[in-house]
Amino acid sequence: MKKILLKSTDQDRIIAITKAMSSPTRFKILQLLAEEEYDISKLARALDQTEANISAQVKHLEKAKLVECRYEPGDHGVRKICKAIVPEIHIEIFTPE
Repeated sequence: MKKILLKSTDQDRIIAITKAMSSPTRFKILQLLAEEEYDISKLARALDQTEANISAQVKHLEKAKLVECRYEPGDHGVRKICKAIVPEIHIEIFTPE
């Protein structure tokens, strides 16, 4: 897993990541994915939420490049399997003089 170090000049990336992590649901998803890979159905059951909501939340995390997902055959179509790819994020707010 890779760590992210963001400098104060990486404003767009900082905003994208902090927005993605601002949701309690998305934060819980990251915590679960840090332990093991989950598919959308398993995440929905673990968090007692709908698959549609979890899928939307995972898309935010994918867009921020905090998780990676792949598709595998399932019992009824395909399953979206997700894993966390960033264990640490360091954000530099300003450069000390």
